[in-house]
Amino acid sequence: MDKRLIFSTSAEMVRIPPESVVHITADGNYCTITMADGESFVLTLQLGQIERRIAEMLDKEDRRFIRIGKSLIVNREFIAFINPLRQKMVLSDCRNFRHEVAASKEALKALKDLIEKEEAI
Repeated sequence: MDKRLIFSTSAEMVRIPPESVVHITADGNYCTITMADGESFVLTLQLGQIERRIAEMLDKEDRRFIRIGKSLIVNREFIAFINPLRQKMVLSDCRNFRHEVAASKEALKALKDLIEKEEAI
């Protein structure tokens, strides 16, 4: 059976395949997990808690999730476009869905540089 991410609170549980998570956004003590099929789940967890749970559940070599700034975690497999000057990033599978998200110029510049460096190897 494939590995699943499990996020549980006193009132709810979400059990999802990691390859289906497009991004996770934070808003205070709540986070929204956006899935490739368009579904989204709102959890009463902070982004840091979700980030730690992902690290615990996935293999150390699995680096598909990356935190961008204070309020965003993205699945790097879906990064299609980054424009730091416009503070814009597009996450897409280039077939079925397209999500536009915003982040700080500094965070997007650092992400762009990181991906370019990794792709050069």
